[in-house]
Amino acid sequence: MKRLAVIGDPVGHSLSPLIHMTWIDALGLDASYESIRVPAGETAAALDDFEHQEFLGLNVTLPHKQAVLPKASEKSAAVDAIGAANTLSRLPSGGWRADNTDAPGLIAALGRLGLSEFTGKTVLMLGAGGAARAGLFALDRAGADIILLNRTVEKAEQILAECCSRPHLSGPLDALSDHAGRANLVINTTSAGHGGAHIPLPAGEGRLFYDMSYGAPAEAQLAHANAQGWKTEDGLGMLVCQAAESFSIWFDGVRPDIEVALTACRTSLEQNA
Repeated sequence: MKRLAVIGDPVGHSLSPLIHMTWIDALGLDASYESIRVPAGETAAALDDFEHQEFLGLNVTLPHKQAVLPKASEKSAAVDAIGAANTLSRLPSGGWRADNTDAPGLIAALGRLGLSEFTGKTVLMLGAGGAARAGLFALDRAGADIILLNRTVEKAEQILAECCSRPHLSGPLDALSDHAGRANLVINTTSAGHGGAHIPLPAGEGRLFYDMSYGAPAEAQLAHANAQGWKTEDGLGMLVCQAAESFSIWFDGVRPDIEVALTACRTSLEQNA
């Protein structure tokens, strides 16, 4: 049996086991997927253990996305640019290959919503933390013109330089209303809504506001965006789409059913609300 897992701390809340076991069961694969808590500071030792136990692959969440990199014998170009990995695959020769499926996951999630061509489009991204990095990498390579707004402009400038291959604009978060009129799409990567607050938005006029959060943490921000006339979408689609990219890596190009897993996740969130 092929063994897979998601590692993090905490990790009990992760929907990854539900997503991957939905696909494993549907396809009749001889595989298992579990969640395993790995405390901060124990990443390297845990990866050695997983290698000895012959795990096929691992998904990686906080706080290990950077900590796994020194143990990676191979790294994708996306991992190098983003500076984080969320997918590990055990190499036949030993060691791990590191990939970042958040970047293609975002593009696939936006594609589900009818956004597949980004050249000449302006994307306004809010927040310059870890969640923004993969999105910047993906949208830059897809040809979008990006405006990155963050409370600390210097951090926004730094992350643009690290993750993007082309020059883009940056500015303070409170300049949102100055830039929103020219944006085809707004992506929120901040945690501003997690406490029930929200970032004030101008009129959306039917454009898409995409929040990388999902479930309860996204509710306040999405409700405000909807009231302001934005088409809204939470980050659950990106979660499932990035999982599909990981699944395809581990199972030799097999493309699982996005909608089946997405339905299972939404049902689970509703039941646990």
